[in-house]
Formats: sequence, C-alpha cells, structure tokens
Amino acid sequence: MLFSQKYSEMRLNGLLLLVLMTSSTMLAQVESGKTGAWYMYFFDHQFKESQFGFQGDVQYRNWNLGGDLEQLLLRSGVTYRPKGVNAKFTLGYAHITSGAYGDSDATTTESRIYQEALLPHKLGNRVYLTHRFRYEQRFVEDQDFRTRYRYNLFMNIPFNASNFEKNTIYAALYNELFVNGQKDIGDNREVEFFDRNRTYLGIGYVLKKGMKFQLGWMNQKTNSLGKAQLQVSFHHNF
Repeated sequence: MLFSQKYSEMRLNGLLLLVLMTSSTMLAQVESGKTGAWYMYFFDHQFKESQFGFQGDVQYRNWNLGGDLEQLLLRSGVTYRPKGVNAKFTLGYAHITSGAYGDSDATTTESRIYQEALLPHKLGNRVYLTHRFRYEQRFVEDQDFRTRYRYNLFMNIPFNASNFEKNTIYAALYNELFVNGQKDIGDNREVEFFDRNRTYLGIGYVLKKGMKFQLGWMNQKTNSLGKAQLQVSFHHNF
C-alpha cells in the first residue's frame, strides 16, 4: 500500500514536471514567433529618352512591431530596359545589418551583389502579373561565400479601375521561393538547399501617378520557423 502511494506520487510529480517543461517550451515558441513588422520604401526611376535607370529599397524589419531590430536592408541597382521587350534587368548591391532576437544588441553584417530580371504581363483587363528572377552573391560575416536563387510571382488586381490611376484600390499578392546555391557555409556548418518561402496578402492604394501605398500580412516559412509579418510599404516611381 505504501509502495503504491509513493509510486502514484512519483508519477504525479513526473507528470507535473513534464507539463511545466512543455508549457515553458510552448511559451518560448509563441514569444519568438510573434508578429513582426517590416516598414519599406521602394523607389524606381527611368532616365528620360534612355534605356537606363535605377531602383532600390530601404527596409526596416523588426522582430516585433517596432524596436527589436531584425534587419536593416539598404539596396540599390542600375536598371536596363531593352528595346522591344517588356522586361527590366538590374545589377545591384545591398548592405544588410541583422540583429539578434530579444534584448541582445548583437548584430551581423552582409554585403550582397545581385542580378535581377523583371518580366511583367497582363491577364485580361485587371490582373497584372510580374515574374521576378534574382541571383545573389552573398558575403555574410563569419561565413564562407554563398549564393542564392530567388523567384517571386507578384499579382496586383485593381478593384475600382482597370489600371493604377489616382485613387485606385487594389489587391496585392505575392509568393517568393528562396533556394541556396551551397550547403557548406564554413567551419563545418551547413544550411539546407531550401532557404525560405514568403507568402503575402495586402491591400494597396494609389495616391497619385507614381505613388502607391500597401498594407499587408506576410508569412515567412523556413525549415525551422514560421513567422507572420505586418508589412507597410511605399512604392515611388519618379
């Protein structure tokens, strides 16, 4: 009888310990997976009577809604539009400062060269599609030289007009796939060939010609993490 009582107490204590450990793990996962926020400015300029221009973006990415730096991304490149082809090609450079999650102020840096092709086309009267292919050469702090391949399919659908004139409201959607060019990143460390996938759903508004705002939600998935991001962006063609 005494042995049975002690055995029951041991089982109860073990069960309580397991519940506490599981609860702590779940709370940590919820905390690390809470919604972040990305604030972004995109710019694009085409020189008059020229096939050349420039474009780029500034992105302030947060692990939370603001203040806990995930990344500060500065990117720009020279663009070229060949005659007779509805396409735009870019050669550019990006500098990225990445912050650690939580209270740590530790950061790492990356320099990145990239080549990009944008291929827009239209389905019917209202569905605007753009294919973006991007190849990156990455110089990440404390890692060997890396490359990455990216493909993004954008879809914009205006609601109250057939094009993006002033005061147009539109749906903005995209899905982007990232694939690493190498698995070995140095010092016996490896990454997967699949890097990440991003899915975005948003609403856009055309303030006037060349100025658009978007507010949306993006879910980013890697092999180990899925994280939601609020995205606020300003798109400026001038």
